[in-house]
Amino acid sequence: MMNTRVVSWALGLSTAISFIVCVAYGLIVPESLHSRAFLEQVLPAFKWLTWWGFGLGLAESFLYGVYAGLVFCPIYNALNRRWGGQTSRG
Repeated sequence: MMNTRVVSWALGLSTAISFIVCVAYGLIVPESLHSRAFLEQVLPAFKWLTWWGFGLGLAESFLYGVYAGLVFCPIYNALNRRWGGQTSRG
């Protein structure tokens, strides 16, 4: 069984770190190669290279990860209770 709180925090932190890596990558490579348009599409109200945009994007990324954990864990645990204890014999 998965602990929903642990998985939600782990996914939230993972997506926040991924956001930071994406922004850092965008600052290092030429503009034609970074993901500015993608980030502005998937993160509502995100604006590239502003402090407000960075903070908002970081918070939204974290919350997307938490949401994924909150949805995934109960489904996984329910399926694991139903089918996880059974062994297949062929």
